[in-house]
Amino acid sequence: MIEIKNLTKSFDDVLIWQDVNLQINDGDILAIIGRSGCGKSVLLKHINALMSPDSGEVFINGQDIHSIDYVGQRKLRQKFGVLFQGSALFDSINTFENVAFPLRYFTDFSEEEIHQKVMRSLEFVNLEEAAYKETSDLSGGMRKRVGLARAIILEPEYLMYDEPTSGLDPETASEINDLIITMAEELEITSIVITHDMHSVLKVADKVAFLNDQKLSWFGTLAEMRKSEQADLTNFITASEYQIKIP
Repeated sequence: MIEIKNLTKSFDDVLIWQDVNLQINDGDILAIIGRSGCGKSVLLKHINALMSPDSGEVFINGQDIHSIDYVGQRKLRQKFGVLFQGSALFDSINTFENVAFPLRYFTDFSEEEIHQKVMRSLEFVNLEEAAYKETSDLSGGMRKRVGLARAIILEPEYLMYDEPTSGLDPETASEINDLIITMAEELEITSIVITHDMHSVLKVADKVAFLNDQKLSWFGTLAEMRKSEQADLTNFITASEYQIKIP
């Protein structure tokens, strides 16, 4: 379980958000939404200790992650898999080696074990046939899936998605949304999704956190969001790119 308590962050004199409080239960898919520049990615980096808050605490399974030393934080980050917005693949190596990279860096598995684990991850995202293709030759959707295969290769407890459907056509975006749900259910992974795509929110999320006006403006279940009459939340939804109408 992830608990965020009274988290506040500023850059110089610019307040990003203050007194953020939320709880992410094991197995949840949490969508973090809000306008560009509201601090969604900054919050994500606090959850896996890539950034430190001005004040407040982040607890992972009861441990305050910002009170432990650098070595402890590095070890803790291995509990997190991340799918970056641009996939962050190495174009100088092929698909197989991209997925294998964390295993070679963090483990002492044999080549046979690495091969088995990489192929299993690629199979999970339906890309085993692309194992030895150059990543520069892959489509945007395929690159996202390679990034996802790499994100799960160390069998993390938590999976973070930074704009996973950004730049994808609707059909490919739907495939990525299906994979987010599959990962959560079959791998029993707790998921945190940063997105502007309200189609994605409505399809995958169990809970939603809305950042607005330098604070956590709203937090609740998807069902509660559907019924919410909070003005800033409903205005954000109706003004979204896809003009979503919540049934």
